[in-house]
Amino acid sequence: MHARLFPRKNAFRYGIYYVALPLSRLADLPLRTKGFVSFSARDHGACDGTDLQAWVRSILARYGLAAADGEIVLVCMPRVMGYVFNPVSFWLCYDHAGDLRAVLCEVHNTFGERHTYVCARDDRGVLIGDDVVRGEKVFHVSPFLQREGEYSFRFEIDSARFAVWIDYFDGAGQRQLLTALAGQVAPLTAAGLRGLSWRYPLVTMRAVFLIHWQALKLVAKGIKYVPRPLQRQEKTTGTGNLTKN
Repeated sequence: MHARLFPRKNAFRYGIYYVALPLSRLADLPLRTKGFVSFSARDHGACDGTDLQAWVRSILARYGLAAADGEIVLVCMPRVMGYVFNPVSFWLCYDHAGDLRAVLCEVHNTFGERHTYVCARDDRGVLIGDDVVRGEKVFHVSPFLQREGEYSFRFEIDSARFAVWIDYFDGAGQRQLLTALAGQVAPLTAAGLRGLSWRYPLVTMRAVFLIHWQALKLVAKGIKYVPRPLQRQEKTTGTGNLTKN
């Protein structure tokens, strides 16, 4: 769900599916490197074939999140017919007790650029559903929003439900955009993937088509186009008072 509040209202809600991939069991999951629905490590992290766990662990270490030493689960859209575009993927970082300690929000824009927001409590404690963490917007995504202001992030994740809320506040502190991704959790099986492929056919192509369709609607409503600025060199930033060691 996206809802733009001003200067013109625009909202939409679409059905979609993501896969949740525990990195320690990646090789055992019914997703292959080839096939109608597949997964490639090169679509995530450093996007160069670097070991995904090593990439995440290095970020956690730099931000002082050593307590997130348990399972890492990547929540993303898979490739469909070899194609994928993930507007945002989520790396769920747990401790050994199974508590959520951090979420890495890996954002991709349609210009082929990416940035990762490291979301955690300032005290590095357990993230619970009522926690809201805020971070500066440093990455240009939509050509209809300025690169200024901040995001608020909230995560409500358990064995039955996955829900994320990310709201955008402009440079004056006004809430301008509401977004949410929420769904029920089901076992990842080959049969389940086949069923989702029928229910949401060509899901990744559809996502890109709908992004451009909504862009045309914004143009039609007179929303000003924002030229793409030169992106900052830093590829990760922390929320709140999280800074790199």
